[in-house]
Amino acid sequence: MNNFICPICKNMLDLNNRTLKCRNNHCFDLAKEGYVNLLPINAKKSKDPGDNSKMMTARRAFLETNHYMPLAEKLAEVVKNISGNKQMTVLDTGCGEGYYSGHIKSHNTSVNMLGLDISKLAVKYASKRYKAVHFCVASAYDLPVEDEAIDILVRVFAPSSISEIQRVVKDGGSLITVTPGERHLYQLRELIYKDVRKHFEEPALVEGFKLGNRIKLKYSLSLDDLDTVLNLLDMTPFGWKIGDGEKNILMKMSHWEIDCDFNIEIYTKTSVL
Repeated sequence: MNNFICPICKNMLDLNNRTLKCRNNHCFDLAKEGYVNLLPINAKKSKDPGDNSKMMTARRAFLETNHYMPLAEKLAEVVKNISGNKQMTVLDTGCGEGYYSGHIKSHNTSVNMLGLDISKLAVKYASKRYKAVHFCVASAYDLPVEDEAIDILVRVFAPSSISEIQRVVKDGGSLITVTPGERHLYQLRELIYKDVRKHFEEPALVEGFKLGNRIKLKYSLSLDDLDTVLNLLDMTPFGWKIGDGEKNILMKMSHWEIDCDFNIEIYTKTSVL
């Protein structure tokens, strides 16, 4: 927990009897699950920011089937290739229910693993399940992390502030991003949209970072369980974009072949901005 800073005055936080406190006496208690809430009330744009409970429940149920395990394993492998057995600090921003954070930590026990998400409900679940990871509730656009404190920052399908990433990642540190490939969930998109556009494939230019390796991960899901398909649908924006007619077509099917297509890009921080 000593990697987090006060979200109000930006001073370091010290842990004492399950309370994080800065020198200006701003205090943040650890929840019974072990996480800390570092999202100031005035920074909230809604009562419960982040994905809604339906989306989170669906994502949790789908991820527990381990259909995205190849991605989790690949991320753990990438982190291991960067860190070796060194005691590096890794931050998963937009960690949700902690699926990737937990997997990275379990395969890289020497790293100091942090997980951050704006959803209190998601972080609460993550902290219950993945005890070896330090989780906090916070915004990816105002990271409660000290300057240049992070060796590796992981971002899986999560919006964030590039300037904040530049600030917290050490010089020579790494940024690992996961974005959808052109065929990702293509069969669902084909059902919903009349004109299906493939996802943009070119890697993003991240100022202050140099693109190194780029990994393409593709495989197909062969599903016979309707609940799994509906959870996959509801954990994405497709859940509220699909019409009743299209959903009825989906539900009348007995077997589904769905493409998974991920772009994993590994950047190195090259300069202080």
